[in-house]
Amino acid sequence: MTSPAGAYGWWPVLIMAALFFSIGFVTWLNGPLITFVQIAFNLSDVASFLVPVCFYLAYLVFPLPATLLAKRIGLRRGLVVALAVMAVGTLLFGECVNGRWYAGALGGLSVIGAGLSLLQITVNPYVSLLGDHDRAAQRIAIMGVANKFAGIVAPVLFALVVMPDVGQVVANISKTPVGPERESVLAQFTHAVHVPYQAMAALLVLLAVLVARAPLPEISLEAASASEGPVRKAQPLWLLTGVFSMFLYVGVEVMAGDAIGLFGHSFGLSLDITKYLTALTLASMMAGYLVGMVVVPRFISQDGYMLACCLLGILICLVALVAPGIIPVFCVALLGFANAMILPALFPIVLAEAGPDAGKATAFLVMAYSGGAVLPQLFVHAAPLLGNVLAFMVLAIPSYLFIGGWALALRAKTGAPVAKSRVTMAGD
Repeated sequence: MTSPAGAYGWWPVLIMAALFFSIGFVTWLNGPLITFVQIAFNLSDVASFLVPVCFYLAYLVFPLPATLLAKRIGLRRGLVVALAVMAVGTLLFGECVNGRWYAGALGGLSVIGAGLSLLQITVNPYVSLLGDHDRAAQRIAIMGVANKFAGIVAPVLFALVVMPDVGQVVANISKTPVGPERESVLAQFTHAVHVPYQAMAALLVLLAVLVARAPLPEISLEAASASEGPVRKAQPLWLLTGVFSMFLYVGVEVMAGDAIGLFGHSFGLSLDITKYLTALTLASMMAGYLVGMVVVPRFISQDGYMLACCLLGILICLVALVAPGIIPVFCVALLGFANAMILPALFPIVLAEAGPDAGKATAFLVMAYSGGAVLPQLFVHAAPLLGNVLAFMVLAIPSYLFIGGWALALRAKTGAPVAKSRVTMAGD
């Protein structure tokens, strides 16, 4: 049996795993960042949720230009450019927060999102084509583990390094009158993010240099398309509804990961506790990913497992609607388990329906990540009217129903488990 690493060995696989770690690390900082900016800039819930809006709207704007750039310069150079753009955005965010300029900080998040759009477009097909097609799923699994592990580590590190005594800071701000003294307290709080983001930018630059100088194989998007082999005719309607399913899924995933802090705070949990809740959701997601790696496709097909995940998500949401105390908070965290394997199953199924247009479909699927901007905003606007629990569930339950219904309808159309596609995604 050949190695999952393929003919190029483990070095390229390990570098790609580092890239997926960086994707997860930067992405899942948004949860604690919402709380951070709300305190640092004295924002409302709606204004603080501009963090995921600016971050995920970049996925709507940049994937098509990123695809054109990747075709022009190649996947490997695309990786280097993506990391450089992310480094610029990270540095810009840290500087603007340190200077107490919220609009500039949001601009930095948009730049990070632009870099991530290019990174998503380039790194996924690159991983798939590093070795034999039969072992691609194992390589993708390695990438997914790196991505989800970063999602656990990032919020915890942010809480420990940037917000170690956030409860005391909020207490000091509340009892300090408006004026120079309060501004001094806020400046000290915001300054805590400066050095960590400078360090993150430096690490991203170092990673870009490593990718540029490492003996990595040159792989083009044209080679990725050619390697797919025979494909059936594209199915535009199924492709469109599949992309919308991805839009809904990412929205629910981001709500469970990023909005859980606000959700928990509404139940009376202190900021010293809620700052860790994003990590709890990601730990749940990591568990779901590991279970999925074991059972798919050994015991259940990828679309069958996706249906099971949607049903589990609906069940958890229903429990949250009637459960007493703070149990709904843990239900939201458990949605990470239900969400974990939806994207790894949904992405290849949609690509299979794209037929010869799989390359364009990849860009549209990455654009659908903009659901992470829209659904959390709908939640934060609906929460004052409906309450946090009902507002969350009226968005999540229909989303799971649509995704599961789409998979069921597609299975009914084909009369069998849905076909697989070679290029899949390991993280968002």
